[in-house]
Amino acid sequence: MSVGAARGLASSGQKPIAEILHPLSAAEEPLSPGPDVSVTGSASVGGEKEAGLTNGTPVETSSPASASSLFNRLQLDDDLEADARDPYAASETRDLFVTVDDPKKHVSTMETYITYRVSTKTTRIEFDLPEYCVRRRYQDFDWLRIKLEDSQPTHLIPPLPEKFVMKGVVDRFSEEFVETRMKALDKFLKRVADHPVLSFNTHLNAFLSAKDLNKRQGLALLSKVGESVKHVAGGYKLRARPAEFCAMGEYLDTFSQKLGTIDRIAQRILKEQSEHLTELREYGAVYSSWAAVEDELRRPLEGVAGCVTTCCGAVEELSDSMSQDFLPVLREYVLYIESMKNVLRKRDQSQAEYEGRLEAAILRKQEDRAPIPLEVEKCQDKVECFNADLKADWERWQSNKRQDFKQLLTGMADKNISYYEKSQAAWESLITLLQDKQTEDKTSETN
Repeated sequence: MSVGAARGLASSGQKPIAEILHPLSAAEEPLSPGPDVSVTGSASVGGEKEAGLTNGTPVETSSPASASSLFNRLQLDDDLEADARDPYAASETRDLFVTVDDPKKHVSTMETYITYRVSTKTTRIEFDLPEYCVRRRYQDFDWLRIKLEDSQPTHLIPPLPEKFVMKGVVDRFSEEFVETRMKALDKFLKRVADHPVLSFNTHLNAFLSAKDLNKRQGLALLSKVGESVKHVAGGYKLRARPAEFCAMGEYLDTFSQKLGTIDRIAQRILKEQSEHLTELREYGAVYSSWAAVEDELRRPLEGVAGCVTTCCGAVEELSDSMSQDFLPVLREYVLYIESMKNVLRKRDQSQAEYEGRLEAAILRKQEDRAPIPLEVEKCQDKVECFNADLKADWERWQSNKRQDFKQLLTGMADKNISYYEKSQAAWESLITLLQDKQTEDKTSETN
């Protein structure tokens, strides 16, 4: 398979975009296009409904530890859905595996930076060797993403984690920050390597195999398609976006709002948990100091202090899970939404160019009966290519999103179950201790 084979990627088996439900919405109605969108010739909006984050299977509530078993069922559903929805999953075998790990800090007189080990295993003939191991820093990943956007403008490029952090708020060389960024870079590269078109890009090949990237080479030269897409908007105005792409834009707006709301609430929860943790530690210390001067109540007071310490550990684990596992996924999809909107805008620009050139050609034909110029046909081909590639990437994005959010919410459920189980077990042990103490007191009084 080559990059040139990208044109036929999504022309068959694609569902109308309006049939796909919002993953966090309680409503089960498909999105409908706005009133200003022409529906003539577009795909129908009705039809089979898709599952959101739930698959319609009743969840047993009798066992609080059923989250993992539920996730196993969801994983099975995802495997079946992936084969049915992704036209490449059933026909292609993965032959490119990448991993980002082993971050290292480099200090020089000019700068301090982090590099990551990028390991590759492949059987593709485009690579000279079956295995590679190189080190890359963040700006190398950024270079790769820019080159992918320039050379593959009709495709959705996975987002990178944000480069800049607020100084004084986040230490970009802290172990926690580096670990979070490493996971995000690993996910970015895996998404690119799993893509049936992007994975064959020559810039990805260089990124994975070259010891030293010559990033200056080709910076001034964009692909013909990429260059034309950047300048198609001049003098043209889109008449009406097709219904399914209009629904796509509405979906992204709604999804973005929901993610933003969840992120703000999660940030408040983290702040409250941090304050609660501080109070708990002070609370437990009081019981410990009290036990030191109260011989008769020493064991019960030490038991309370131990329970509070256990609860502190449980709260800390819950907070770490939210900050390191939950919030990064939300932020990744916020960036994903912006990437998708960017591709939509480029698609609209391409359509506007085609409509403008076609209208001008029709006017000339009416005046002097000139044939339709070849450039108009090329613009039409470009629009059709945009539509096909965007639909295929949208389907793939929806599939990945369902999997990610099912795993995310299941993990969140497991962490909360673990938190309450640890807290409950700690306080139940205190009740046992108090009962034993009461029995001992009664026995001593009898004697």
